[in-house]
Amino acid sequence: MSDTKTIRWGIIGLGWFGGIHAETLSAMPGIELAAVCTRRTQRLQEVADRFHVPKRFTDYRELLADPSIDVVGITTHVNDHLDIALAALRSGKHVFLEKPMATTVAQCDQIVEAARAAKGFFMVGHICRFDPRVALAKQAIDAGRVGKILSMHSRRNLSTKIGLGVLDNISALMGDGIHDGDLMLWFTGAKPTSIYAQEFHPSDKKNPDGGWAMARLDDGAVAVIEAIWHLPDTTPYSIDARMEIIGTEGALYINCSEAGLEIHDAAGIRMPDTLYWPETFGQRFGILRSELRYFADCVAAGRRPDRITPEESRAAVALLAGAVESSRTGQLVQF
Repeated sequence: MSDTKTIRWGIIGLGWFGGIHAETLSAMPGIELAAVCTRRTQRLQEVADRFHVPKRFTDYRELLADPSIDVVGITTHVNDHLDIALAALRSGKHVFLEKPMATTVAQCDQIVEAARAAKGFFMVGHICRFDPRVALAKQAIDAGRVGKILSMHSRRNLSTKIGLGVLDNISALMGDGIHDGDLMLWFTGAKPTSIYAQEFHPSDKKNPDGGWAMARLDDGAVAVIEAIWHLPDTTPYSIDARMEIIGTEGALYINCSEAGLEIHDAAGIRMPDTLYWPETFGQRFGILRSELRYFADCVAAGRRPDRITPEESRAAVALLAGAVESSRTGQLVQF
């Protein structure tokens, strides 16, 4: 690295979530947000000026060629992940890639292979693994508190106001269902044997607005994933995300919808995010910050990240890609 005390971080992709990354990283000790990149010059200037970023690029290849940058965060649309991730891994930099890893399993295989050969570290940002509620559930499962898992049911639903803004890029089932599919594989340590799914598509956007998938795992467990981006805009939740896990000896209930704050005013009732990336007094904190801190600490310590491996991230894409294929054909997909 260029500096043993400060990690110099560059961001490729400055959409809404790229902006959240920039805001979070800009206030983190031991990290310098040193470069940003997007093809949109006005957005580039806006973000770089706001966070006093010295280096600004409209071509990601130029950022990757800069030897002063230690870590590259990729927050582009998933359709652009493959080429940028491969180039970033081959540049020798440490690479943090937002989920999903890629749009297909074949693309994931290319990225996993490049990550194995890369000099730098690589991690896909499955943020839910850093949620303390989820982490405590994982610890309880590993300690045998619920016995052998029999059934898992998740829901992760959003309003149409949010969903319509991204449905041209990704479906609800792949975009949000992948969170819970990954967690279910993580909780059980099992592999899917089959999956069946149905989606619905009431909007005029490219991808379906919602869907349900039911998977059988090789340990016998059944996993049901619900992801719907068609709640009314008046819904009070930032996201209605919950999971039920039933085992032979007990059950777990994870509630990520109600985060401890309700605001009642003339506009109605709102339950704002208080954990993922809330902003208080001008700074972002929360689970995203913990996830980025973890990767930065791994880089600083020379320790390969193991909270989630590239192979595990690939497995989550494979599970949901199977669901999308099942929905398209109406047939059960075998793994």
